Amino acid sequence: MSAQGVNKTRRRVLVAATSVVGAVGAGFALVPFIASMNPSAKARAAGAPVEADISQLEPGAILRVKWRGKPVWVVSRTAEMLEALPTLDGELVDPASAVPQQPEYCQNATRSIKEQYFVVIGICTHLGCSPTFRPEFAPDDLGAKWRGGFFCPCHGSRFDLAGRVFKGVPAPTNLVIPVHTYINDTTILVGEDRGAA
Repeated sequence: MSAQGVNKTRRRVLVAATSVVGAVGAGFALVPFIASMNPSAKARAAGAPVEADISQLEPGAILRVKWRGKPVWVVSRTAEMLEALPTLDGELVDPASAVPQQPEYCQNATRSIKEQYFVVIGICTHLGCSPTFRPEFAPDDLGAKWRGGFFCPCHGSRFDLAGRVFKGVPAPTNLVIPVHTYINDTTILVGEDRGAA
């Protein structure tokens, strides 16, 4: 066939159409590969902030939530529990929380934003066991000086109701306070730092 019989316009349209279809096809083929580089919904949720509804939390009780695969406890401290905290200072390793294991807004006597509510990661700072919540005063197994707190059954570490570690136990430091904030009077958001707001 001679060059005179070739429709150049038609050829250009076919080449352009083929190029567009090829580019669109390549784009569709790349989408799954690019999407696979993003973290999964499960991975995003594992690090996402978690809401804790404290509207039904009774005084002296504990609420357990999970954040980043760790147990987080919210304790509603009674007036009696709060009054006992300063009486324990002489028996604690770091009563003023000088070792920074809490956000700046929780570096106070109660290690909390609102003194009634104590938010803490429920992992012992010794070897990572999970202490038990022991709110009672002077139980037989913990002694007459016990004023409520957390007892680690793995190696006997003791923490008061502000998560401060007692002297003479294996745990070297206070329990860790996660970043958190109050969304409203009945909801705490664990994992988001808005200061003491």
